[in-house]
Amino acid sequence: MSFFCAISGEPPQDPVVSVKSGHVYERRLVQKYITENGTDPVTGEKLEESDLVSVKAGPGAAAPRPPTHSSIPALLTALQNEWDALVLETFTLKQQYNSTRQELSYALYSQDAASRVIARLMRERDAAREALANVQASMGISAAPGGDVEMTDQTAPSGNVLPETVIAQIDETHQTLSAVRKKRKVPPGYTTPAQVKTYSPKHTVPSLHSASPAGITSIALSSTNPTQFLTGGNDGIVQLYDRSTDKVLASLKGHSKKIHHVAFREREGQPTLLLSAGADKLARVWSLDSASGEYRPRTIIKTHKGDVTGLAVHPTSTLLLLASQDKTYSMHDLNNFSQLYRSTVGEEPYSSLAVHPDGTILAAGTPSSTIHVYDVRSGDIAATLVPPDNSPFTVSSLSFSENGYHLLAPSSLSSVGIWDLRKQKLGHSISLGDSFKVNKVRYDYSAQLFGIVGNEGARIFAHKTWEELVQFQEGGEVTDFVFGPESKEIWGTTGRDVRIWGLPE
Repeated sequence: MSFFCAISGEPPQDPVVSVKSGHVYERRLVQKYITENGTDPVTGEKLEESDLVSVKAGPGAAAPRPPTHSSIPALLTALQNEWDALVLETFTLKQQYNSTRQELSYALYSQDAASRVIARLMRERDAAREALANVQASMGISAAPGGDVEMTDQTAPSGNVLPETVIAQIDETHQTLSAVRKKRKVPPGYTTPAQVKTYSPKHTVPSLHSASPAGITSIALSSTNPTQFLTGGNDGIVQLYDRSTDKVLASLKGHSKKIHHVAFREREGQPTLLLSAGADKLARVWSLDSASGEYRPRTIIKTHKGDVTGLAVHPTSTLLLLASQDKTYSMHDLNNFSQLYRSTVGEEPYSSLAVHPDGTILAAGTPSSTIHVYDVRSGDIAATLVPPDNSPFTVSSLSFSENGYHLLAPSSLSSVGIWDLRKQKLGHSISLGDSFKVNKVRYDYSAQLFGIVGNEGARIFAHKTWEELVQFQEGGEVTDFVFGPESKEIWGTTGRDVRIWGLPE
């Protein structure tokens, strides 16, 4: 059964029926008629769009095909279909366009968000680098060109053999120095024991290092510029001070625990190096940066697994020797900071270290009162020095005399002994009193004098006569000391102060 529009006479594509008249119409035509007239096209009755009821065709029904395009209605229907198809295609394209536009917008937003995240991360990276640089500056660490602080090789095997070139250098230095030493006399201009008796306090440099933990533990005096001295403290800081200007030239941070030793490496034609060793198992080396005028870290030596208790610059000025509580000692090249040698693990920890003036032997003290003497070139044991007193004590300090024949070291808890290296026996012992505890012993360059410092101050003795020349008890305990140029001054560390004693002015 077919329906025909009461207006066009053609089968309607969207048929509706009027509830008023019951006629079938094409929806779009009857809606247009109602809009213009407001009545039913056939009966003339009042009619509204709400009075139209859609006629539902079956889901399989197809739109009626116009019988021919020869009539105007058929042509209009064909044009309408084409128009409707064009509109539908345009609508589909618009949908696709909007979808593509949304996808593009999302991609652009994602790219912008990624760029913002990358920019933020770069800012955070730069801030982290700046913070790291500040921390490194505060700790005395400097970034190497590659971005990291240079560290020495920690994988060198224990008990390795020194390179032939290093052995040859040690032998050459030994021959040169020993030949001069055999004819050596007391250098002119050096102070005499009689003059030392008149020494009195001259100057005090107060309030060095931090107040907590307070205390200076070590001191070294520059040989090329005697007004400058280096100190290490319980605060883990190494300070370079100029007495002539009363200014701290450098405050070098990096150690996490107290400093045991500091030293200068001064060699003509090469930059001055500042050396330190501490309870944090590290040894550090700084040098002057000519561009900035500041001291920068050159290397961090992490060879040892225990406190580094001994530090000495070899007479060649190109080698550094370290001793540690890990029962080993090591040798390092100060030109390229490589590890040259590390001893096999011994039976006892090492508590102190000293190198012979000729450079061929070294002495290492132990907590059991024994002193081991090693051949620097081979690492072989050359002698073992055991004091006659059976009471155990720690050999906390060692010093070779400049003539090379004697070794000064504690011989008990409250005495020091002078070992004759030619006979490998204790030549003389000096009792300091039961209450005196030795912190440091040292010979002066002339070998006429030696000093002992401890909990009751500083005491200076004459070599050979063993006469006590003078005592200094100002400031209480003295932790370390050095002899000044020509031994005309004695520099000692008490608390946070550096005290200088010398001839009365």
